[in-house]
Amino acid sequence: MVVPMKKLTTKARQHLKVDLQIIAVILLAFVLSFFFFRIDLTSEKRYTLSPYTKRVLKSLNDIVFIKVYLEGELNIPFRKMQQGIRETLDEFRVYGKDNIQYIFINPFESTDARIRQDMFNHLYEKGLKPTNILSTDTEGGSIEKIVFPGALVTYKGVDIPVNLLKNNPGVSAEENINNSVQDAEYELIKMIGCRVREKTEIVAFIEGHGELDEFQTEDISREMSMYYQVNRGRISGNPGELDSFIAVIIAKPERRYSEREKFVLDQYIMKGGKVMWFLDKVEISLDSLAMGSALAIINDLNLDDMLFRYGVRINPALLQDLQCNIIPVNVALAGNNPDFRPAPWYYFPLLQAPADHPVTRNLNMIKTEFVNTIDTIGARKGTVKTLLLKSSDFSRLAEAPLIVSLDEIRLNPSREDFRKSGLPVAVILDGRFESVFQNRMIGDIVRGSAPVFLAESKPTKMLVVADGDVIRNDVRVTPQEIIGLPLGFDRYTQQTFGNKDFVMNALHFICGNEDLVNLRSKEMTLRLLDKAKIKEDRTFWVIINTVLPIFIIVIAGVLYNFIRKRKYAAA
Repeated sequence: MVVPMKKLTTKARQHLKVDLQIIAVILLAFVLSFFFFRIDLTSEKRYTLSPYTKRVLKSLNDIVFIKVYLEGELNIPFRKMQQGIRETLDEFRVYGKDNIQYIFINPFESTDARIRQDMFNHLYEKGLKPTNILSTDTEGGSIEKIVFPGALVTYKGVDIPVNLLKNNPGVSAEENINNSVQDAEYELIKMIGCRVREKTEIVAFIEGHGELDEFQTEDISREMSMYYQVNRGRISGNPGELDSFIAVIIAKPERRYSEREKFVLDQYIMKGGKVMWFLDKVEISLDSLAMGSALAIINDLNLDDMLFRYGVRINPALLQDLQCNIIPVNVALAGNNPDFRPAPWYYFPLLQAPADHPVTRNLNMIKTEFVNTIDTIGARKGTVKTLLLKSSDFSRLAEAPLIVSLDEIRLNPSREDFRKSGLPVAVILDGRFESVFQNRMIGDIVRGSAPVFLAESKPTKMLVVADGDVIRNDVRVTPQEIIGLPLGFDRYTQQTFGNKDFVMNALHFICGNEDLVNLRSKEMTLRLLDKAKIKEDRTFWVIINTVLPIFIIVIAGVLYNFIRKRKYAAA
């Protein structure tokens, strides 16, 4: 049989066209293999890592192994969280290459109850916090189970716990899961970054004036030690003795600072040093209050002139707020058995952290006790003052000195009695500051020869909080040991507030780790379905989702057959 030359030429031409297309694809793939780029088409850039994260991941010189304990039978919100964390870790591997390894583990996979309990204890001792969820069983019912929404980051043999779940009672469960996913990059990279850092900076707690001791700051000191070296000590009065510290922390002093100590602090700030001030302007005895009432008096720490020169003033008044913590109060009549009931205590405000600053974004409420307020003052050099914590819309002030009595709990004030709103409690100061010793004789203050005096500071930052208890953890005393409880944990409500995250975020921020803190500014839009509309139009959307795909496939098949018959019939 002789095949016409025209048909052979057409067929060969078709083969040649296909071959050229394949060759072009191979060449394009080969050329593109020399270039690296990723395109994130989401509006909030949820799959785009920050430049800081990329730098940290590319600088890894050893394997970081991440064990995520979020596997097994999970409800829908936690499956979304699991998927979000997996996507973040996949992005980590793009830049960290083989130095990033991860695995998802079901901590209760074993059918042996003893093995599961051992795993539970192991993770809890490592620092991972469990939470309860409702899960659907095989018969369609619901059961309550424990999950550990966290990870252990292992680097050079050291395990670091990372709790990934944001559990803010002020927002819905969907928002908490969404916030957890969008903060996953921050929570993971801050732990990895602190491990790979070559130089460890030093922070110091100042002692000698009745400040919080090592047990009352045990939890925050432990957290700080993951990123910084933490020291404690007194100011001896020698200028320059604080210069080796990146930041110093003044945590709830009770006694006055001398002029010599103030001079050391002042000149440390002038050299660019950072200070975190946690101060109580009003002093009250909790032992006396436990007996029924106590006198709240003004506590003069001899620091007012320094703070005033730097741009703030702490007012000698106690903040009362309708948004407050509860305390157990004995409501039984005299002579009867004690009957403790929860009651709101307006002197323990729960401060809502604003969402427009990376230090406070997505934080739980901040637990406080006997809080003062702050006035910001126009400094000559124009320092920037950023409000971080403030009262609710229903608050008021009680000027000291005054008598504070537990009988106030029995009162039933209305919102009309709490007319003040947004009273400042914590601010960050950023800029250049003037020395409080400017135009003063310092010969009698310093020892030995006069040092080089600086009248204006280098650019620096400070945090001022008008409550020393923000950084204090409760302490449990046993015959064997003294145990510091987690910072922000309330023993009565069994809730952990956002104090630790607030202090650590602020420390990172003022110490210059702004690239790290700014990761918390990443925001993923939570697009929730309209439940009312779903219920109303349920039948319509069920039909659309079940019938329409089948209809489209049938129409596509009919069109394909029609075109095919027409094409080959013509041939």
